Amino acid sequence: MQDSQQTKDRAKHFFGSWAGSYDRSLLNFFLFEPSCFVFLEELVRFQQDHAQPFDVLDIGCGTGTLLDLMRSSNLQVGQLAGLDYTMEMCVLARSKCRNVESSQFPSILHADSERLPFADASFDVITCGHSFHHYPRQAAVVREFRRVLRSGGRLMLIDGFRDNAVGWVVYDVIIASIEKSVHHASWSLMRKYFQEAGLVDVTHRKFNFWFPAFLTMGTVPGGSA
Repeated sequence: MQDSQQTKDRAKHFFGSWAGSYDRSLLNFFLFEPSCFVFLEELVRFQQDHAQPFDVLDIGCGTGTLLDLMRSSNLQVGQLAGLDYTMEMCVLARSKCRNVESSQFPSILHADSERLPFADASFDVITCGHSFHHYPRQAAVVREFRRVLRSGGRLMLIDGFRDNAVGWVVYDVIIASIEKSVHHASWSLMRKYFQEAGLVDVTHRKFNFWFPAFLTMGTVPGGSA
């Protein structure tokens, strides 16, 4: 448990010091922003099966880029919330959305992904992009994500793809040496996390070459999704 907290504290410090230049980084340009558009594509597909506005939670929201894109898109989103473990990121995310109408302003919370401050079955979709490798208790986090999803809800999680030579060098060698105490789950392990949490129809989608990443999606049984 102590090692787990140390890992979280290290990540909080790392991202707190990076927050001010995060949006200008090469990783943001080559990896994080492309991932946002992959999420948007999948959210459009999800919307096609839902006649009413759906509620979305973005976990590890960073500076709020995906939240801002969802808010300004044609998606029929109802409640829109973001959550990050680093206060500096939350401050920047709130600032990014400061000019929107109060009714459209996303709720941005400073909280831990292992203990989400939401009741069971609060959201229709959870997105989580490129923060999962910092979570020391990954299986428990996926179960917590599942807890706050409604029947028919969908978990969409993107992280670095380390199962080929390029990905292994990028994530297991370079990123691991910079960020410390991180673990990029393999394709098969991610599927196991989803299935053991009770998610069904688990699918993967790989994208990018020099910074390979993959999306894993799973659905809560029941509902219309």
